[in-house]
Amino acid sequence: MAATGKSKRDTYRHGDLRNALIEAGLELAREGGPEAVVLRAATRQAGVVPNAAYRHFADRAALLHAVSQAAMARVARTMEAEQAALPDRSDPAAAARARFRAVGTGYLRFAREEPGLFRTAFHVPGDMTYAADDSAAGASGRTPFELLGEALDGLVEQGLLPEERRPGAEFLAWSAVHGIAVLMIDGPLRGLLPEQAREAGEHVIDMIERGI
Repeated sequence: MAATGKSKRDTYRHGDLRNALIEAGLELAREGGPEAVVLRAATRQAGVVPNAAYRHFADRAALLHAVSQAAMARVARTMEAEQAALPDRSDPAAAARARFRAVGTGYLRFAREEPGLFRTAFHVPGDMTYAADDSAAGASGRTPFELLGEALDGLVEQGLLPEERRPGAEFLAWSAVHGIAVLMIDGPLRGLLPEQAREAGEHVIDMIERGI
């Protein structure tokens, strides 16, 4: 019987193999973190011969970087979804505060729900060869760090954060939220029940609000 659509390999010949390998890498990362992202396993999952990968990625490090950036984009989209789910508020100050908090709760939700991808998103090569690029952005075109910056700017605009305390506030907020995220997925807080983890995250965000 004649085939009714393009085979995977036909599609890959037309330029989709790179994305297919990244998707395969994301699935590997979901189960095993950055250590699981290897070229041979990705090509096997994508259904192509190992040498095919080298047309798009010079080595494992290049594939891992692309997968890391794709995972970071998923962090950003989860943060954006958390903000989009907020109820409409007539009070601009309350809306700005809610959007700021949603940046943190979305970040923590992704870490708890996708620990393998979260670890991969923040994988940094020992030689710092690769830097973040546009592929780490969400639907808004902003990376997680840029979404945080935008939310902090909103607090300043509404008088909730003094302008003189705005410089560097991203680093205080990010380090605190990232710290508890790591403690919850890889450290002594990994045994928390979902509700306990949510409450712990809320307490950290409360602390950040008081500290910035």
